[in-house]
Amino acid sequence: MGCPRRALPAVLALGATLLAAGCVPGTDGSGAAGSGTGVSTAVPDPKAAGKTTLTVWDQEIRGGTNGEITQLNREFERKYPNVRIKRVARSFTDLKTTLKLAVSGNNPPDVIQANQGYPDMVSFVRAGLLAPLDNYAGIYDWNTRYPNTLLNLNRVSTDGTDFGRGRLYGISQTGEFVGLYYNKDLLRKAGLEPPETWGEFTAGLARLEERGELPVQFGNLDKYPAIHTFGVLQDQYAAAATRDTVLGRGSGFDTAATKDAAATLTDWMKRGYLSKGANGLGYDDAAKKFASGDGAYLMTGTWLLADLKKTMGDKLGLMPPPPAKPGGAPVTTGGQGLAWSITSRSRHPEVAAAYLDFITSAHASDVMTRHGVLPAVPGPAAARVAPDTVDGQMVDGWKRLSAADGLVPYLDYATPTFYDTLSAALQGVVSGKTSPDKLAATLQRDYGAFLDKQRQRHAAAESR
Repeated sequence: MGCPRRALPAVLALGATLLAAGCVPGTDGSGAAGSGTGVSTAVPDPKAAGKTTLTVWDQEIRGGTNGEITQLNREFERKYPNVRIKRVARSFTDLKTTLKLAVSGNNPPDVIQANQGYPDMVSFVRAGLLAPLDNYAGIYDWNTRYPNTLLNLNRVSTDGTDFGRGRLYGISQTGEFVGLYYNKDLLRKAGLEPPETWGEFTAGLARLEERGELPVQFGNLDKYPAIHTFGVLQDQYAAAATRDTVLGRGSGFDTAATKDAAATLTDWMKRGYLSKGANGLGYDDAAKKFASGDGAYLMTGTWLLADLKKTMGDKLGLMPPPPAKPGGAPVTTGGQGLAWSITSRSRHPEVAAAYLDFITSAHASDVMTRHGVLPAVPGPAAARVAPDTVDGQMVDGWKRLSAADGLVPYLDYATPTFYDTLSAALQGVVSGKTSPDKLAATLQRDYGAFLDKQRQRHAAAESR
């Protein structure tokens, strides 16, 4: 991948925000790679480790990501015949539930996928469960392979209080954004084209509902889908302010944008634009329903493309949420996939580092593209994807969103408890039991309490 792609469209303005706060490579804001593990600067040779079992926990259970990881694992084992990869693949929800116990247990995995932000990565670092990777970033040139915009979202401060700066604790394999998948046949039958503006999109929802079609397929039994849907709605009202708030520098969540997004979600449920009884419908079941023709749109991430394309073929389309005005800048929730991290008690940290380098290499990027997966740093194969295919739409959407400063971090990064607070509160919004004002107040209590603790930690650190 190398230096020529450092200007790759990849959450560029998010990186600018982080850089303005002194969030540059290294542990001290100097731009130099940190010492990390403090080990040798030579490239590790996994063959020198002898017979080795590398235990890897990931959440890549879906068609495309499962396919590319399976292929790359086989290739890594062929390249290093002395290494066997013991893979434990779980859903995102199951991984969040079980990972901390596994990492803190007597026989922790060597490599894990850790969700960025305060709930998972920062809490793992504070507990001493992850190894810093700055040394390996220098050895393998990850600092030039990835733009700082992506590396910084996998950093945690040396005191373990903040994310977005400090030491590096993971690298991400995939890029991703929450977009609008659409059924070309259903739109055509309703006399609709893929919308060019947000207003056209919402007007089309009304037309679809009047014709007896489900406008947007939506299942929220797993709780996190509503975070993505709500995030997209909130982005339409105040993308820049939302980004600042997630990064701990904004006005908070008791805002007009939060209330307007919640009111829109409530209104869509009342109007029948979203699946009835959505809180009782699983995410995967909703995706299957959409693929079978039940629903004109599905609002979810690029990680689902390969699964949907397998069933829908040429009927499937994908676009970022349309902008407010024709030709305007699109905005949506997105950034990069979960970080791949090395646990602090891995018995084989150098083999693990070689594995991370292998699955994020230029070759790995092309393998991902061939499996319908969006690489964090697209390689030559992505440039060759036909633009009139759904894969081409995905690559083009990633480029347009990044160039337009249109990617907003996931809301659950905001505080250690925000995933639970937000997902539970949004289930109340979806069911009609939680008003927009109550949602905003609930989110602000969580966010405000966290900021108070952060200020106390920083003050204590400065007094020492």
